[in-house]
Amino acid sequence: MNTLHAPTRPLGQSPLQVTPICLGTMTFGEQTNEADAHAILDRALEWGVNFIDTAEMYAVPPRAETYGATETIIGNWYAKRPSARASTVLATKVAGPARGMPWVRGGAADLTPAGITQACEDSLRRLRTDCIDLYQIHWPNRNVPMFGTSTFNPQLDQPQTSVHDQLDALARLVAAGKVRAIGLSNETPWGLCEFVKVAEQHGLPRVCTVQNGYCLIERSLENGLDEAMHRTGTSLLAYSPLGFGVLTGKYNERGFDDPLNPGRVARFERFRTQRWGRAASLAAARRYSALAREHGLSPTRMALAWCYTNWRVASTIIGVTSMAQLEECLDAWGTTLSPELLKAIDAVRAEIRDPAQ
Repeated sequence: MNTLHAPTRPLGQSPLQVTPICLGTMTFGEQTNEADAHAILDRALEWGVNFIDTAEMYAVPPRAETYGATETIIGNWYAKRPSARASTVLATKVAGPARGMPWVRGGAADLTPAGITQACEDSLRRLRTDCIDLYQIHWPNRNVPMFGTSTFNPQLDQPQTSVHDQLDALARLVAAGKVRAIGLSNETPWGLCEFVKVAEQHGLPRVCTVQNGYCLIERSLENGLDEAMHRTGTSLLAYSPLGFGVLTGKYNERGFDDPLNPGRVARFERFRTQRWGRAASLAAARRYSALAREHGLSPTRMALAWCYTNWRVASTIIGVTSMAQLEECLDAWGTTLSPELLKAIDAVRAEIRDPAQ
């Protein structure tokens, strides 16, 4: 049986120690049914993966009917396998202000302390656990460019719960033993530094992680966030290392309109108009796929190895819909990329930049 031969890594200044690969679960309850999800969780545990990431908003694409479904599936798995909870680091997220989801706290435009507390209680119930190891704010509670928008517009600012009050609400959850450590997601350099500064000034919990998209077609965090994370001792959890599957090469020949392709971007229309489904993202993926083939690697293996071996990354979040995908992602661990290939990858990036930003 294959196993992940890799030491665990610390998450920031927290006591949490995780494997360099994390199992992402956003497809559980939508593309992956509960039985298959449990089999994937079992197999990941057999491989030695000890880190599981989810969110109250999941499954994805988000809709009222599947809100909280992923956490429920994981909670049912823990109920069937009580020993699994003690051997895994469990991360989940509270959704930020409403993004067209009226089923999440009534579509509130502000993430309030009461909202954070209630979301945590609801997640604990669905996950069937007394404590969440890593509790993250899914996206900033302020006007900020994200999810494909790259330009900041101060005219969109509006009054919202402050960083201090968000941290204070999280501090109460930590003090109550319901959360062990806290983190951010889809964050900016300013946001990370502000959270760290406010925590230090007021004796509040310090964020230990930032979970952002990071892959060959989206390296924008190298434009300053990587320095901020390094200097504040914050760990990066890299999501979408395969760019929603675009970097696997499965869309190279027929694009996103192939009715026989079960991939996320092909299956769900909404993703074709977002960052991963842009024509420029597919064109870039084709460039990287060709580069991988030239060096005797599959596009998937090269894209994952690039993320797995990147000094910026503490743990890479792999999102899979099947056992075959899980095995492929885990089997890529230990692959090294030659200096020549890394130089060629950087040359492509210098030319096309970050089409999925």
